Amino acid sequence: MSEGTMQRRAQRDVGAPPMSSSQRARAKRLHRVLVGAAAVPAMLIVAGCSSDSGSDDGKDKAADSSASASASASPSPTVRAAVYKDLPDACDVLSKKTLDDLVPKAKSGKESRSEDISTRAGCSWDSLANNGVDGSQFRWLSVSMLRFESDTTRGAGDELAKDYYDKQVKDVQAAEGAKDTKAEPVTDTGDEATAVRYDLKKKEGTFKQQTVVARVENVVITLDYNGAGLAGDKSPSADDLMQDAKKAAKEAVKTVTESNGGKSSGGAAESGSPSKPASSSASAPAPTPAKD
Repeated sequence: MSEGTMQRRAQRDVGAPPMSSSQRARAKRLHRVLVGAAAVPAMLIVAGCSSDSGSDDGKDKAADSSASASASASPSPTVRAAVYKDLPDACDVLSKKTLDDLVPKAKSGKESRSEDISTRAGCSWDSLANNGVDGSQFRWLSVSMLRFESDTTRGAGDELAKDYYDKQVKDVQAAEGAKDTKAEPVTDTGDEATAVRYDLKKKEGTFKQQTVVARVENVVITLDYNGAGLAGDKSPSADDLMQDAKKAAKEAVKTVTESNGGKSSGGAAESGSPSKPASSSASAPAPTPAKD
């Protein structure tokens, strides 16, 4: 080793004297303090991120809760109420005079069986006028009524009645065994009415069938009227039978309307909202066209 090198090393050793044990201890403590201080900002940053994340979760929960409350507060589906709430006694729907004209000397009407007469009711009458050797004249009259309640799933009562009315008219026109079927609208009888006529041949003779289907608000009335000349008597006039059937149907509509507190002049009911047609169909049996 050269003299210069030895001199420089000696100078370094002189400028940096060796540390005592107490100095080394203080240096270690200082090192730990500095390391701890450096870790504090990192901890603060992590804590800050955790705090922000919690705040977002709280907002999300609050939003979900608000949406739930809004959904539960939504109004339930509604449908307009049916205008007519009841049906009259089916055997009293026609006056005594009308019954005497259509079914002379008929006994009291035969009421149809029904589980709920406030929604479905009917009555029928028949008469046989014996003309001796000239034969006899048979008449059969039936009135059936069907009332529809409004339902949030199925729709308003008048719309359901409209569906049934349309189907009933089609069913009458498609009656089994019907011959020479003709249909025509009937005025001043409820909200709408249709008359259907046809001939029906049976072993007893040819029956002249007349059916009037009428709707007034949420009630459908089907009036069947037929006649036949038996045992050699001539057949009655289909035109006369149809005139009587239309008159009776108009009276039945009036009775239904007035029994529910409405006023009627034979036309549409004056109480309640106007009817709105619907597109779906209701199922129900077709009326009995003639008595065997």
